[in-house]
Amino acid sequence: MSVPDTGTSPRFAIVAGEASGDILGAGLIRELKRLYPRATFEGIGGDLMQAEGLTSLYPMERLAVMGIGPILRRLPSLLMMRGALAQRWREQPPTAFIGIDAPEFNLGLEQKLKAANVFTCHYVSPSVWAWRQKRIVRIRKSVDLMLCLLPFEQEIYRQHGIAVEFVGHPLADDIPLQVDKAAARTSLGLDAAADIVGLLPGSRGTEMKYLGAEFVRAAALMAEKRPQLHFVAPLVNADRKREFQALWESANISAPVTFVNKRSREVMAASDVLLMASGTATLEAMLIKRPMVVAYRVSPLSYRIFSKLLTISRFALPNLLADDDLVPEFIQDDCRAELLAEATLAQLDAAAGPGWDAIRERFTDIHRTLRGNADQKAARALGEQLASQS
Repeated sequence: MSVPDTGTSPRFAIVAGEASGDILGAGLIRELKRLYPRATFEGIGGDLMQAEGLTSLYPMERLAVMGIGPILRRLPSLLMMRGALAQRWREQPPTAFIGIDAPEFNLGLEQKLKAANVFTCHYVSPSVWAWRQKRIVRIRKSVDLMLCLLPFEQEIYRQHGIAVEFVGHPLADDIPLQVDKAAARTSLGLDAAADIVGLLPGSRGTEMKYLGAEFVRAAALMAEKRPQLHFVAPLVNADRKREFQALWESANISAPVTFVNKRSREVMAASDVLLMASGTATLEAMLIKRPMVVAYRVSPLSYRIFSKLLTISRFALPNLLADDDLVPEFIQDDCRAELLAEATLAQLDAAAGPGWDAIRERFTDIHRTLRGNADQKAARALGEQLASQS
């Protein structure tokens, strides 16, 4: 494997596909700059990565799609984008290419670049342990180094002879073991004594499409039973806020609601219970030690296709990490407003009882396992691999 010299001014190509990847990418860039002070970075990333010095060649939002239908509609433009990046980096090889999550996009790009003798690193293991396990064959052809966030992911890569490093999760480093609810409420201007339900329907447009209305209907049912509830919804951008606010206004819910621009972590910390889309946010909620109800829904066609490839029975990250049903989760046809409302109120009540103490302790144990300066570990693992190739 021919790797450009990293001793003077290494060039790193990085592609992240959504908000969680932007967080990981920003931390990785920050640590790579410490290892290589003259390094430069280009690719695709959001505001956080760009603030650390990434030149983003395309808007990150163009990669943030979920479900068969939306992917198919954007497929021609995604393929053109990937082809242009592959050509650019084959003609001007970077020191390394780092694909952050977004496996459907990044693995294909990594395969092209690895075939052209560019060192490739994939940050965030695809869920080969959950579905489509045969992808490991393609990963072996595409990836020189896999950086895993979760401890149980390492073994499958070792079995297939792929260099792998468990780095932990940056969120576990960033979030303290105990989070101050009162301080979060003060910061957001919320009543210290209110019963607050956080609503997090997801950052993607497809998540809002399939979950937004159901979350609003669930909130309406909860408000009928408990008018004292105060709902808070953090929305990742102006589009999601406009969509969710329109759904809310059409439902004529009498209970108070606060719409917040971004600041999802503060909203989680300020809430007594969370109703949220499945994904990385559920890990963040677990680290903040909040009761939650997790929902997942895509188009019927998408679900019919991928459900046949599943090898797991749980979706929510807290449940996967614990190998136990710590939080209620409602998948596809079970993701209905009446079930979501009932479970969310039950979680709110349980949080005041002794049973919640045991679950909070389980959350804390997982938090400690995932801690360990992931940004630094990821940068050093990549640096060591590059040094061994030179």
